[in-house]
Formats: sequence, C-alpha cells, structure tokens
Amino acid sequence: MKYKHVIWDWNGTLLDDRWLCVEGINQGLLKRGLPIISEKTYRKVFTFPVENYYKKLGFNFEKEPFEIAGDEFVAYYGKYFSKAILHKDVRYVLNKFYYLNITQSVLSAGKHDFLLQWVTNHNLKKYFLKIIGINNQYAKGKTQQGLSLIKDLPYDKEDVVLVGDTIHDSEVAERMKINCFLIDHGHVSNERLKSTGRKVFSNLKDIIFHII
Repeated sequence: MKYKHVIWDWNGTLLDDRWLCVEGINQGLLKRGLPIISEKTYRKVFTFPVENYYKKLGFNFEKEPFEIAGDEFVAYYGKYFSKAILHKDVRYVLNKFYYLNITQSVLSAGKHDFLLQWVTNHNLKKYFLKIIGINNQYAKGKTQQGLSLIKDLPYDKEDVVLVGDTIHDSEVAERMKINCFLIDHGHVSNERLKSTGRKVFSNLKDIIFHII
C-alpha cells in the first residue's frame, strides 16, 4: 500500500453540492441587486477565505458585515442540503479502502455539528476513523483542525494523503506536511487545480491506484 490513511474533504469531494452552493450565493446576489453567476463562473472564482470570494462577486462588507450574507447562505443551504447526493463512485471507493484496511477520515470546512449530520444522513459513519469539522459556519479554521488531526492519527505523515477539490485543500495539506490529490468534479475548475502542481483527477476511481 502506498498510503495507510486517506483524509477526505466533504463538500464537493464526496458530496455533490456545487449546484446548491451556486443557488445559495445567487439568492444573496439577487437580494442585493447584483448579477447572478453560473456554475462555470463559480468554479472560476470560488476561494478561501470565502469572504474574499463574496467580495469578488460584488458584496460590500463596508455596508454590512460578512456574517449577514454568510448566515443567509447557510440558512439556504441547510434548507435544501438533503437534496444533495454523493458523487458517483463515492460508496465504491470508500468500500474499497475499507475492506483493504486503509483507514479514512473526513476533514471539512463545514461546521462540525452539521458535518456529523450530513455524514450520518448518507450512512457513511462506519467508514471514518475521525470526522472533523470546524467550530463556526463561515468556513474558517480548516487548517488548524487539520494540524490537530495529523497529530492525533497513529500514522507517519508519509503514510497519509488528503483528497480534496479546492486549492485550499492543497494549502491545508502543505501545512500538514502530507501529500494531496485533487478532484475536479467539485467547487474549483481543473485549470485552477492544476496550478497547485498536485495530481488532479476527474474520476474518483482513478485515485484508487495511486493509494493502494
């Protein structure tokens, strides 16, 4: 085995929720008289910290605090999140690693309580050694949680890989001093992901052979 433990990002990597995030941000844009965006545009501009992405779209946080728009988005997402499904082949890949005794965790920029609910609703808890979210609903703190997670895992860093769908996932892995694979079916375009220098995949199944 090349790796003994896989750390998965959740939103966009395992969960196909890009469409919902676009709907949610467009609700906020419409409310403020700003142009709505397509999924293609979203994948070109989405970034962390998410406050910067809001600013790119025209939100003015001198007129109102970021938290107002952030809370509106979270409320919309929470109302419809049950409609978001897992990406193709997620269960197949999780099962593959599970039966090969490659342990797995989730590390998310989603609020911890929400994350537990999401993972439970999709009947995936049995696959994960640890399920780690953050303590706020504004996607702040994933790096610190990642650093804590890597200290808690009973593996050497070279035996752990993070799989995500954003440039921020690459940055988090860099801070954790572990390798990272990126998947382009989520929140960031293939072109932007390739700018990190990481291996970028379009199919989750293709990652298997780089891990086992």
